[in-house]
Amino acid sequence: MDILALNCGSSSVKYQLFDWKKREIIAKGMVERVTIGDSFIIHEVPGRETYREEYECPDHKVAIHLIIKTLSDSKYGVVSDMNQISAVGHRVVHGGEKFTCSVRISEEVLDAIKDVQHLAPLHNPPNISGIEAAQAVLPDVPHIAIFDTAFHQTMPEYAYTYPLPHEWYEKYGVRRYGFHGTSHLYVSKRAAVLLGKASKDCNLITMHIGNGVSHSAIKGGISVDTSMGLTPLEGAVMGTRCGDIDPAIPMFIQQQENLSAKEIDSILNKKSGILGITGQYTDRRDVIEGAENGGCPRCQLALDIEGYRLKKYIGSYLAATGKLDAVVFTAGVGEMGWKIREIALEGLEHLGIILDKEVNRNTMTRKRESVITTPESPIKVFVIPTNEELVFTEDVVAILEGTYTDHMKYPYTFASSDFQL
Repeated sequence: MDILALNCGSSSVKYQLFDWKKREIIAKGMVERVTIGDSFIIHEVPGRETYREEYECPDHKVAIHLIIKTLSDSKYGVVSDMNQISAVGHRVVHGGEKFTCSVRISEEVLDAIKDVQHLAPLHNPPNISGIEAAQAVLPDVPHIAIFDTAFHQTMPEYAYTYPLPHEWYEKYGVRRYGFHGTSHLYVSKRAAVLLGKASKDCNLITMHIGNGVSHSAIKGGISVDTSMGLTPLEGAVMGTRCGDIDPAIPMFIQQQENLSAKEIDSILNKKSGILGITGQYTDRRDVIEGAENGGCPRCQLALDIEGYRLKKYIGSYLAATGKLDAVVFTAGVGEMGWKIREIALEGLEHLGIILDKEVNRNTMTRKRESVITTPESPIKVFVIPTNEELVFTEDVVAILEGTYTDHMKYPYTFASSDFQL
């Protein structure tokens, strides 16, 4: 049984083709810089040299077609017939309150996903494009939706309820949902293995830092709070999203600039965050280069702001979890951005986090799980490459086989000490 997992982010599409019977990856890769220019695909097949192709992807449909073309390419591909694929798992960011677990996609399910796309304007539209593009290429296989929001459904009512008129929740479902659930699930299970403890005995702070950024406070192995809210706009500083701000600012600027609500929403989601601060960059690699060369003071400011906001979330979530076992950095920036990790962790010795700066600076890989604190540090800090696609794959197989349960009880393979990256 070969399962294709597709993860359409706001500016990237990750994919993984997995042979479930052999428990091995057939191929995996990523299309980067989708919609922002200079896009390319990185295609990895075990035992072969990594293949890279520059290919302009103005939207996610083009990116999906590029992935299919690459998988079936006579020279670089791994399948001679797309019918070898038994099912496709799709990341879907927002399921509202309708979806609290992974489900098989029907016409009704897809319509329901479209109904809440306004709650995740950067993500649900590309998720939907990915589903429709994949269904067009593979119309006869099951397609499964895996929702970012599912992992955070364990939050207590006082954590997910906003201090707003309660009828807004009752009528419109206005509450904290949380996102990047599959990533937080995966790295929290892996952190438990590294700690030599059962997941239910672990208190963690997981920090998913990519173009989108979210953090989760995990107490006793389950999410009790998370930084993103009703939409993925709330929380940390992100590539193009502002995160936490004074809620009066949008109304103030709307009046000053005579902007519509739609224009304000677009600015907060697509022109703020790192892009808003620097005026030109969303990719942290560009920001770090600009800061190191000294030619872009606002790049250094962006790094300082992001690092400071990360530091504050660690402190607040430490209060939420109680005695903490570990902090986990993951996703593109979390795994590769040593500079941002250093800014976030400096000065936290009094909390029990003692960073090994040299080890941290040498930890820039998406292929190895690392500890970047000293042996004496009471709280460990891990850098764990996320593998959302494996979560998708296991959920898909479980649904097809009728063994699927919630994430707290299902025996994921990566939650075992025998699991190999």
